[in-house]
Amino acid sequence: MRLVDVRDAPLDVAEVTAAVADPAAGGVNVFIGTVRDHDEDHDVLRLEYTAHPSALERLAEVAAEVAAEFDVIALAAVHRTGVLEIGDLAVVSAASAVHRDVAFAASRALIDRLKERVPIWKNQVFADGTENWVTPS
Repeated sequence: MRLVDVRDAPLDVAEVTAAVADPAAGGVNVFIGTVRDHDEDHDVLRLEYTAHPSALERLAEVAAEVAAEFDVIALAAVHRTGVLEIGDLAVVSAASAVHRDVAFAASRALIDRLKERVPIWKNQVFADGTENWVTPS
């Protein structure tokens, strides 16, 4: 793991891909989570992400677990907090490995476990004035 962070500043895909770059990597898989304009039949105006003080530590634990399970060269994951508008980057994660299949599998495990176990909560603000909190499962 070369980069894990939870921050309230805009995310940079180039920073995350640079963190996993390596001459030995034959595969790099990047996941970019963006704020979409709808959720089911609701129009979304914006998202508001809040992180528990332990979120960064939990993210590092998840990344270390994935690194131990998969034969990766490097992992990186950065999650945004604060108010995000439609199209903003909410999370960027990446995995590099000698072979693409490992990079794909590790990347999927990293983002899935991040969403399941890192205490970052999303408040969806809808156009009709309602809101919906989404928490890790």
